[in-house]
Amino acid sequence: MAFLSVSRQTEAYASSVSSPFSITSSPVTEQTDLSPLSAVLAPLDSLPGVSAARAKLLSRIAGGSRVLDLLFCLPESVTDRRARPPLAQLSPDSIATVTGTVLDIRAPAPRTRQPWRVIIEDSTGRLELAFFSPWQAKQVVVGESIVASGKVERFHDRLTMTSPDYLLPARSADRIPRLDPVWPLTAGLFTGQVRQAMTTALERLPATLPEWHVPSILKRRRWPDFVTALTWMQFPDRIPGSEAGEEWRSEQTRAQARLACDELLADQLATRIAQRASRSRPGRSLSGDGHLQQQALATFGHTPTPGQKKALYEIEADMAAPYRMSRLLQGDVGAGKTLVALLAMLRATEAGAQAAIMAPTEILARQHALTFERLSPVPVVYLSSSVKGKARKQVLQAIADGSAPLVVGTHALVQETVQFADLGLAVIDEQHRFGVEQRLALVEKGHNADMLVMTATPIPRTLLLTRFGDMQISKLEGKPAGRKPVRTSLHSIGTMDDVLAGLDRALAKGAQIFWVCPLVSESEALDIAAAEARHADLTERFGPIAGLAHGRQDAAVREEALQSFAQGKTRMLVATTVIEVGVDVPTATIMVIEHAERFGLAQLHQLRGRVGRGAKDSFCLMLHDDGLGHTARRRLTCLRETEDGFLIADEDFRLRGGGDVTGRRQSGLPDYRMASEILVDMLLDAAHEEAEQILPDTAPDQNAPLPPAAQVLLALFNKTDAARIFAGG
Repeated sequence: MAFLSVSRQTEAYASSVSSPFSITSSPVTEQTDLSPLSAVLAPLDSLPGVSAARAKLLSRIAGGSRVLDLLFCLPESVTDRRARPPLAQLSPDSIATVTGTVLDIRAPAPRTRQPWRVIIEDSTGRLELAFFSPWQAKQVVVGESIVASGKVERFHDRLTMTSPDYLLPARSADRIPRLDPVWPLTAGLFTGQVRQAMTTALERLPATLPEWHVPSILKRRRWPDFVTALTWMQFPDRIPGSEAGEEWRSEQTRAQARLACDELLADQLATRIAQRASRSRPGRSLSGDGHLQQQALATFGHTPTPGQKKALYEIEADMAAPYRMSRLLQGDVGAGKTLVALLAMLRATEAGAQAAIMAPTEILARQHALTFERLSPVPVVYLSSSVKGKARKQVLQAIADGSAPLVVGTHALVQETVQFADLGLAVIDEQHRFGVEQRLALVEKGHNADMLVMTATPIPRTLLLTRFGDMQISKLEGKPAGRKPVRTSLHSIGTMDDVLAGLDRALAKGAQIFWVCPLVSESEALDIAAAEARHADLTERFGPIAGLAHGRQDAAVREEALQSFAQGKTRMLVATTVIEVGVDVPTATIMVIEHAERFGLAQLHQLRGRVGRGAKDSFCLMLHDDGLGHTARRRLTCLRETEDGFLIADEDFRLRGGGDVTGRRQSGLPDYRMASEILVDMLLDAAHEEAEQILPDTAPDQNAPLPPAAQVLLALFNKTDAARIFAGG
């Protein structure tokens, strides 16, 4: 692929200013000429000699599918191969590159695991090379002059180089790098393939790029430019003066610091852009006179709790404002979030718009649909994957023509075939069960639609957004009258006999018990197998009093098991996490969670919320592995000590991190490629200050164009759609 000349690159970047990029508008790539970067923003299989299969392997180590992602895959270490001594001066436990003539080749005895042995000599002495690969051994010929590079070891009374890293004809000695980068590998991928791809990838970088750091920082820190820094990191033998001495290490250290600061600056800029976009997003005012809400409450027959009234007031104020709402409704299980959601959706309907609520499971979505149909004075439609044929067409038509003001559904709502006439409010229930993209997909089906997410335990990413001030919180305090706290206890799997004996006594007193089986792996089939095995064990001990519910059952079979338990026909229900939400059995008083350490805090809190729904004392028994680690014990102890979902989410935030604010990950520490933890500590403040200089909060024009160099930086680090992703909650 041909590149623009340096002068044309400069013109291209300069010309982008004439069509300024607004930091609160659409992605950077729609506003800036990034053609000089097109070759490195291209997919990996665009590199010569890289097939689709090899590109897939390279993407595993690169963490992305772009050529640039491969360039950002820094070596894990560097092997120093500059020592090229005569054979007589070799020493054990050293890396050396040696040249000699092949004197003898000895094949191993048949059917043994002995290596091939090759003796080479020069004018000073001899060295034995050992090959366990017949293919490598057959590359040498007696009398040929070869060069080998690898670790020298002492074997008995002689020095040996086993399985050399490089073995070439002596005339090709210059192909062995003096400072050899060691990249991460994956099954089926070899160092030579990575080197070849990295070499061609580096050649695709433009000769120069506009500089985003101020000159004073570069001078003070003695940083090279971006392209030079990346070149020195990937191929340290290109650092000037690297053939002798250790100066190359300090140069490479400066190069890595430069790249780390680039990454941190891109992250800080993206966050500031996203914050501005979030705070200035155009919206629509959704106001109503409350007549539909009053009709729903009259049917409900109860006055909302003070907590519900307060939350609804905050939500309605946001909906009436001329900007898009992004609000979290947090309330413990049973606090009354569903009623608040319905009243908010009716307010949108009073304003002439549609409203939709998306739930993570069909059980919960159907439960919402039944509640809404009972209380709502306007039509409600339901959509899930189980709605098919003529019924599905009718639902899609009602959503598209606006005759369905309220829509309830599962993930099916985000499918392309679902088109809203005028979606004004999108509600996401059990927010922790959806990804960022799924939440965005529903919100973006409306024009400037408001977003309300609901959960008992916010995901760490959302908690982080609330700390940035870009997602507001409405917290539902209290629970319905008569609810009692659930007493939570921790038990080692080794005490299983004692636990079963306790359950035996509880069953004798008429108790109903949930038993949730452990998450075995990413395979749902294995989870189900564990549930079926536990169901068989419990049936053998307690008799045929236990039902079974899991996600692979036919919906009718699963519903029958749930109904039998709800009606008291069965005394125990063995299940997978299919009962996590949407199951309401007030007579159930005991929840057993097997291998609780395998579940997330939000899941555990939701599962515990299946009991404690009646007036009787309720209990949650968390069974854990005998060798429980420190972090796992801390998580379970948090559940034992509190039922406050926000405190639980805060602990989850501390343990897991807040994810990537301007990306799609919902938990974990920021996924920096260049910036190690120590470099983050050293450079984050500097990157933050630079970002403030580039995008000052006090700028008179908050829609001023982003400098072209900064636009290039965001494109390099894949942060061009930060504002959109930030809006996903």
